[in-house]
Amino acid sequence: MASSTTVGTTIGFSPPSSGSALSVSCILSSARRLRFPTAILSRVSLQKQASGRRARPVISLKMAAEAVQEVLPPALTSASEPPPLFDGTTRLYISYTCPYAQRVWITRNCKGLQNKIQLVPIDLQDRPLWYKEKVYPPNKVPALEHNKEVKGESLDLIKYIDSNFVGPSLFPDDPGKREFAEELINYIDSFRGSVVSSFKGDGSEADAAFNNIETALLKYDDGPFFLGQFSLVDIAYAPFIERFQPFLLEVKAYDITVGRPKLSVWIEEMNKIEAYRQTKSDPQELVDSYKKRFLARM
Repeated sequence: MASSTTVGTTIGFSPPSSGSALSVSCILSSARRLRFPTAILSRVSLQKQASGRRARPVISLKMAAEAVQEVLPPALTSASEPPPLFDGTTRLYISYTCPYAQRVWITRNCKGLQNKIQLVPIDLQDRPLWYKEKVYPPNKVPALEHNKEVKGESLDLIKYIDSNFVGPSLFPDDPGKREFAEELINYIDSFRGSVVSSFKGDGSEADAAFNNIETALLKYDDGPFFLGQFSLVDIAYAPFIERFQPFLLEVKAYDITVGRPKLSVWIEEMNKIEAYRQTKSDPQELVDSYKKRFLARM
């Protein structure tokens, strides 16, 4: 059963402050070690809808017995030649260290699209000129080349991939859950801005922001995730919580899970999902990157 708590009435949404030093594009990149992760295609189960509608596939968090091996390609630089653009291949342009791109990468993996959407990593510190001139003029990642068009913006792309490609659905049919999902997605920028603002303050903004997350996780009791079951909402938040947790612990001695059992379980359950795990960076690399990006400005 769902509680009566709603984000709109319990969590106060406010835009991030202008001094939060946020950037909506990924501008930092570090040398990415080549990894050889196992890309698990999440097992699909059929869930019968109470309304009697046709059963729809939903993602199962159990590890599949069979694994698809994926070798991550090296990032392309200014010296790299472009791929054969607009040849019918679906390509996802990412940076291995960009949280926005990571959202779309996770979605691709959870849908089991490793063999249908080709990863094209870009070195954001040494971008190829052809990327801006021939692929995506905003010169940011992520971008998706599909049906001879290129689309951008991570939140738009995770919804686009979920709606336009085969694989387990990552968005609920239930109208109440869909409404809450949109509310949570709309809160992400405010959440991120509050946490980043706390890097140079006393931490009170981060405390309030993570309390809001804990409150949101209390709404549904049919699973450990924001909507009970795993969804695009979890994918949207995961890359930022992945970065905030080790950074705040090392720099501020602030453990985001203390006093927040739901958030603690959420992080634990997220880390069981292979489709997400294979996109993660080394925590110390993330901390070092954030130190260079944020602490140098203080």
